[in-house]
Amino acid sequence: MISLTSAEYLNPVNTQTWTNGRHVVNCRKVIQETHDVRTFCFSMPTPVLFFFKPGQFVTLELNIDGQRVMRSYTISSAPSIPYSFSITVKRVPGGVVSNWLHDNLKEGDELAVHGSVGQFNCIDYPAKKVLLLSGGVGITPVMSMARWFFDTNSDVDMVFAHSARTPRDIIYRAELDYMSTRIENFKLHLICEKNEVGQAWSGYRGYLSTAMLQLIAPDFLEREVFCCGPTPYMRAVKQLLQAAGFDMSRYHEESFGATPAEDIAEAEAHANRHEEAGDHTEVAGFVVNFPENGKSVTVAAETTVHVAASKAGINIPKACGMGICGTCRVKVLCGEVEMNDNGGLTEDEIADGYILSCCSKVKTNLEVEL
Repeated sequence: MISLTSAEYLNPVNTQTWTNGRHVVNCRKVIQETHDVRTFCFSMPTPVLFFFKPGQFVTLELNIDGQRVMRSYTISSAPSIPYSFSITVKRVPGGVVSNWLHDNLKEGDELAVHGSVGQFNCIDYPAKKVLLLSGGVGITPVMSMARWFFDTNSDVDMVFAHSARTPRDIIYRAELDYMSTRIENFKLHLICEKNEVGQAWSGYRGYLSTAMLQLIAPDFLEREVFCCGPTPYMRAVKQLLQAAGFDMSRYHEESFGATPAEDIAEAEAHANRHEEAGDHTEVAGFVVNFPENGKSVTVAAETTVHVAASKAGINIPKACGMGICGTCRVKVLCGEVEMNDNGGLTEDEIADGYILSCCSKVKTNLEVEL
């Protein structure tokens, strides 16, 4: 590791700016936020300015039990503190990556990250009044937004409403309280599903409802809404807003995560269509060739390249499954695909023949380089 003095480290001549791609970073600090949530802080050995849009995410590249594993996490820090960035991770029962991070990642460790990317951010949707809604560890992207507004002395009118299971599960509670006492344009509202024996709680109880929202932000119909949390939470928020007549073009939610069940079902249906024919009649399809691996497979039209690779016994790393993070990037050497990405590639990469395998459907015979 290179050792620099503060003056050398902060010299603008030496400083580089973070760009989307693969970077090796060092874990500088581990912070225990709650009983099952930790924040991991990263920077590079040489000075790099981590500029990103508050709300965006990175994808970690990890080696767990000899397997290369990719997982996306929102950046919880703000670009207003630019020489480092942080992610906040909740330990999930049975969660391979979250448990590995909690049990193994420590100060001084090195790992690779990809990014930052993501369409969910407060820069692309500027507004004078915002409503930041979060549930559980979904607080991370909206906290990044709130920190950005706070640190830059923005005059954006913020209402921050966070839902947690119990008082001890409230992430960043001390910092949120501090922010709410320092500036007038930050209104904090904490909601707990319940409080356990011995826990004092005088805030909102239960689940976010229309009546509760009208108390929290009487003018919510006039605000830009940014929402992140468990899928049931976001679904409930959307239904609540729609029923209230909210202009849903001003509603934004975190868009990366597990591949939607309906997308998985569709992919499996395409991949297995020929197996469903009782007489095993061959179904017309296209040949996808992976020359580096010496493997090829015939798949039905509209099958994604990622599914085709899986059928050929090839594992292409994937994190978001929605064409955002860029993890599943491969290069098409010959043939055509229909790619419906969400910004995971640059224009130069696309011009060079790169595609995102998770959201690129086979249109002709293909030759793919991994």
